[in-house]
Amino acid sequence: MSTTLPGSDGQPRCRWCAAAPQFEAYHDHEWGFPVADDTRLFEKLCLESFQSGLSWRTILDKRDNFRRAFCGFDFHRIADFGEPQVAALLQDDGIVRHRGKIEAVIHNARCAVQLQAEQGSLAAYFWRFEVDPAEAALPRQDGVAPQALALARDLKKRGWKFLGPTTVYAFMQAMGLVNDHAPGCVVSQSVRQARAAFRAPA
Repeated sequence: MSTTLPGSDGQPRCRWCAAAPQFEAYHDHEWGFPVADDTRLFEKLCLESFQSGLSWRTILDKRDNFRRAFCGFDFHRIADFGEPQVAALLQDDGIVRHRGKIEAVIHNARCAVQLQAEQGSLAAYFWRFEVDPAEAALPRQDGVAPQALALARDLKKRGWKFLGPTTVYAFMQAMGLVNDHAPGCVVSQSVRQARAAFRAPA
């Protein structure tokens, strides 16, 4: 089976982005491009956590609502949320109303504040787990790279919640810590060029 399918312009793209119309723009302009902004990194971790058990289409359709509900994913602000905010979020039909996941975002925001203080930035921490392009094609345990297993273990040790290896690996794919675009995908080369021009935070 081919790893690509023609997109709306006839160009080959990763097969998964043909599953829903809104996936193509996300695939072409976001997925796999390197990100060093702490807020965007935290947002993606949260959204991947919310996606667990659901489809990415559901989360992508609600992404603007999540951003509104969670203060643009400013984790310093979210860290101050308490039960009144949780109660309000559970009444917000624009997001996924799952108490455990909502409380995990707040808990993880507090972890993020601490991690940023310790490491200088979330980006500096996460980019230490980047998958070397030379290792991208190696066999993977349960479909995830060893770096995702290591990152999930380390986050758990640091107290983060709702972030297993599969969720963490999806985060890494989206934020550019691994280029998992299919070799024949029209966007794959653009992602490689973006990574070559990108300076990983230290």
